[in-house]
Amino acid sequence: MDELRFQITEDMEGERLDKCMGMLLDSLSRSFLQKLIKDGQVLVNGETAKGSYRVNADDEVAFFLPAAVEPDILPENIPLDILYEDSDLIVVNKPKGMVVHPAAGHYSGTLVNALMYHCGKELSGINGVMRPGIVHRIDKNTTGSVIACKNDRAHASIAAQLKEHTINRRYRAVCLGALPDDQGVIDAPIGRHPTDRKKMAVNVRNGKRAVTHFRVLERFAGYTYIECVLETGRTHQIRVHMASIGHPILGDDVYGPRKCPFSLQGQTLHAKTIGFQHPSTGQYLEIDAPLPEYFQRLLTLL
Repeated sequence: MDELRFQITEDMEGERLDKCMGMLLDSLSRSFLQKLIKDGQVLVNGETAKGSYRVNADDEVAFFLPAAVEPDILPENIPLDILYEDSDLIVVNKPKGMVVHPAAGHYSGTLVNALMYHCGKELSGINGVMRPGIVHRIDKNTTGSVIACKNDRAHASIAAQLKEHTINRRYRAVCLGALPDDQGVIDAPIGRHPTDRKKMAVNVRNGKRAVTHFRVLERFAGYTYIECVLETGRTHQIRVHMASIGHPILGDDVYGPRKCPFSLQGQTLHAKTIGFQHPSTGQYLEIDAPLPEYFQRLLTLL
């Protein structure tokens, strides 16, 4: 059990205690922090306080963080759309609505559960028991190519290529509105949203460099079909970048309008192509994930 302490700064004065804790500890959920406060585990200047308490500059907040208990992640017989597989790695076409790896609230039904059933113990262990084989991920409602590694050597190779930005990742998306240019580059840093910890944002002050290349594939009335190429791989990068220039991804109710004129489950974004140097052979390998049926129907409708 770890004891954490922090002091309230002047710029936080007057904010709710639970909000301040959420801003300072963005790796912990607000509901978890609120439970700690409710259970009397959070002290302000040595006294218990409610989440609604308005903090003052120089207040000292202290609490004990319970030791994390990792749940057992079990193999599940979930069908996989396998695009490529060999003794080093597997590339799957992830469907809409599937979470890549287990996390709070999603300990079953994930891609990891499916991979553990299909691959048995042949998954790299670099990322621990919660993310065996996982070297990168895509969002729950984004479809398309995901690489999983079967041994640590392959994992290290793919991770290095990701870090060096040498993996070719091309996405297809439909965005709102008419893009003024047929192609362009968005070079804007992305970091945690300053007030909403569940979102990312173009954050010049605290963000990391993020670069997205886009080109128009087809124009429709009120919408544009585009290809996006990632130079970097920040969380929600394409979604944040397109929204930042006034053209959010169709169906994205986090960074775009809450209401959508079509029956969609989240953003219209598909990781179509992934290309990389094979960890064993050194040869360039490019895998293509066909557009999902819902995406094809939407393009026909538009």
